Amino acid sequence: MAKETEIKLRVSPATLDALREHPLLNARRSGDWQSGTLYNQYFDTIDRDLARAKVALRIRRDGDTYIQTLKSRGQSVAGLSERNEWDWYLESDKLDLSRLDDECWPASLADLDRATVEPLFTTHFQRTKVLLGWEREGQQVQVEAALDSGTVETQGGQEVICELELEVREGPAATVLELALQLAQDLSLMPCDISKAERGYRLLDPASYSLRPAMTAWHAESSVDEIIGGAGWQLLGHIQRLAEQFRHTGQFKLFRDMTVALGELRAMFGVFDLGLPRSTAQPFLPTLDELLATFRPLVLAGWADDEAGQAARDQAPKIFAAAVANPAWGQLFVGLALWLHTAAWTVERPPRGDRVGALALPRWLLGATARDIQELQVPHHNEPDAAVSEWMDQMPRLGRLHFLLGHFRQWLDVPEPDRLYGELNKLQALLEQYPLIDAEQQPALLAALRKQGQRLRKLNAWRELNS
Repeated sequence: MAKETEIKLRVSPATLDALREHPLLNARRSGDWQSGTLYNQYFDTIDRDLARAKVALRIRRDGDTYIQTLKSRGQSVAGLSERNEWDWYLESDKLDLSRLDDECWPASLADLDRATVEPLFTTHFQRTKVLLGWEREGQQVQVEAALDSGTVETQGGQEVICELELEVREGPAATVLELALQLAQDLSLMPCDISKAERGYRLLDPASYSLRPAMTAWHAESSVDEIIGGAGWQLLGHIQRLAEQFRHTGQFKLFRDMTVALGELRAMFGVFDLGLPRSTAQPFLPTLDELLATFRPLVLAGWADDEAGQAARDQAPKIFAAAVANPAWGQLFVGLALWLHTAAWTVERPPRGDRVGALALPRWLLGATARDIQELQVPHHNEPDAAVSEWMDQMPRLGRLHFLLGHFRQWLDVPEPDRLYGELNKLQALLEQYPLIDAEQQPALLAALRKQGQRLRKLNAWRELNS
């Protein structure tokens, strides 16, 4: 068994050509680029039992060599995947079921009749690869760079493969993230949490591609540093999977959900006080803010069931494609993955920040929520209509509260936290509508805002957090 650590980056054909001539890769390569065509047959049962068990089984033909491989799903976030892999060399392209013993075969499939495994789909692609080597902090590093171009094919259709894979052969996992970030400085790279096998399954069943990574199990002893890391990986993975599926389907709901998740990621950087110093987050904030400023107006306009709403929905794939084609996309998401992988927010953090980072979830959550609730200016019936501009200024604070309560409210020790979360969401939704409505509709919306402010102030949780 081998441990595979790699990052997958979706690229355009032009970028694929540019990578082969990239000075950084050529300066580090050991030997020449080698090209060959790989033919892969994937296997599963008719009921997709292997896919549900998070394993992929294939036979690869590389020239005259046949390799049977079983891969576990492992974890894959922001394009970086770590999984177990078993390889067996065969004499032909016939599956050898005897190799699938208890050492590699999932316990959940112990009762499965392995004779029911059959060919399902194929991937055919040209791989141009080279071994890279350099020294990192006194340690020798080896990474294989592979440029893949081809197709995934099923009886019902096909999908293009055009991607860069960077796989660690020697050295720490951070190596491939660092290399990808260097390449992203001048090339358009889209981290993608989808394997070639997942592409095949998605062609067979579009709903098979999960949009959420595994949820983090929080507990009362979870520290702030654990929350930053866990929530950060979870949001990053969710955004990348939504982005991949929206690129594939163009469904507006996915664009809307992706924008909401981007907003949560942005809000996350503002709720941890010195536990997450602003200086360590600063490299990511301008690009995040620019994406949100571009995507949110489309999301809001896209709710309308009229020509303007349809125009916004039609425009979203083009706006998204332009965002992904900008190198800033790869810089943001590869950079965030490296930041999370190395826990960079803890580096050179002041002692008070270390104390915040060690706080347990309930204590931190109560303080963070109370701080934003106490500073939140909600609409009041005595305020003039002109105060709406001040209410609109509360949107970032409402975003932070949405993040806090959306992820952790079960740990908030106040009465009816679910109700507090719901009423704050209603206020946020009303404020989002205000810039979009006509002048004759404004009085009714202002009245609704004042009533919503009154509802919030009557909540026991509101009163307790303000005491």
